[in-house]
Amino acid sequence: MTINLYHLMADLEKRGESFALCTITEAHGSTPRHIGSKMVVFENGEFAGSVGGGELEHRILDEAWIALGDGKPRKLSYSMTDPARGDPGVCGGQVEVFVDPVLPAPKLIIIGGGHVGKAVAHLAKWLGFRVAVSDDRIEFCTPEMNPDADEFLPIRMEELPKQTKINRHTYLILTTRGVNVDVPGLPALLETSAAYIGVIGSRRRWTTTIKSLKESGISEEAIARIHSPIGLELQAETPEEIAVSIMAEIIMLRNKATGKMMKSPD
Repeated sequence: MTINLYHLMADLEKRGESFALCTITEAHGSTPRHIGSKMVVFENGEFAGSVGGGELEHRILDEAWIALGDGKPRKLSYSMTDPARGDPGVCGGQVEVFVDPVLPAPKLIIIGGGHVGKAVAHLAKWLGFRVAVSDDRIEFCTPEMNPDADEFLPIRMEELPKQTKINRHTYLILTTRGVNVDVPGLPALLETSAAYIGVIGSRRRWTTTIKSLKESGISEEAIARIHSPIGLELQAETPEEIAVSIMAEIIMLRNKATGKMMKSPD
């Protein structure tokens, strides 16, 4: 059965999944596949379509995996002449392949739908994130309370990994009502591959949280993944200012920036 790769890619995008499109852009001499041949590589390492099979395809799959990790497209060139010198084949031709990673919009899950959570949801939506709001209090997890959210998860924090996809494109923001919510919920989140886990609160609150997490058996290495107190130091006070502080830290880390002022010192 022939697979329509365009329909497949549209479905992957709709589900918010990463994939890499590998396309032969140049082919000279004897090559396994012609210009325009395509292969779609999924984030789990499986693939559909073909750009040649054998060692050539194996090398392109490896490059596609790397591209899914760093988000950067790449052009690959291969000579198919002499395996003894490292070529991936003996056909005698040359091929160029363009690998284009397609990543979903980053997802931000706000755990705690109060005033700060609502402000973060509004700003994150404006910044292009797909926004989910979770709260075990149903009245705080509705379109009326958080009109900027795309998804609502009225469940306990520890249930989140079973109810929604959390991967390396997911950012978790805990704007909860206290340590009694954070401590039982954080262990499940720490088992995910989330790109960021941030917890709102004072340094005293975070010290108490660390103590309780250690007592429950969570390692220091796992706890070190958590950002708390959350955000950049802006002396923020209002929910809107706190939201700017939080999202500024996320953008800084996502872009591997420093957060320093761009103005040079006099």
